[in-house]
Amino acid sequence: MKSKGLGDTIAKITEATGIKKVVKFIAGDDCGCDERQDYLNKMFPYGDNPECLTETEYNFLTDYFKKYPDNTKGTRPKDVVKILYEINNRVYRQNKKPSSCASCVKTVLNQLKTVYGAYKV
Repeated sequence: MKSKGLGDTIAKITEATGIKKVVKFIAGDDCGCDERQDYLNKMFPYGDNPECLTETEYNFLTDYFKKYPDNTKGTRPKDVVKILYEINNRVYRQNKKPSSCASCVKTVLNQLKTVYGAYKV
């Protein structure tokens, strides 16, 4: 299985070297390894291939890009920006916080436009 992030890579290494068995023997089954693995995956994701949009996300972006055809100009309501960041974070396995910074929002919009454009044939 392909690693989603640093946590998966470390888990594979500790499994292959036998370190995981030793830690589980000493600390027990609830050693915190799974939580650490998830945390490291979120903090250091491997973003080479974005996830697919869900139907709800696709529909939201369709409406959004119709309403704001020039996705780089103007301000957006905070609740809309929050949803855009949530979609971006899931699709690109990132952990960006919603921002009012115009260039930050522009970056997120450009990433979303790229993945959204992949559905337009």
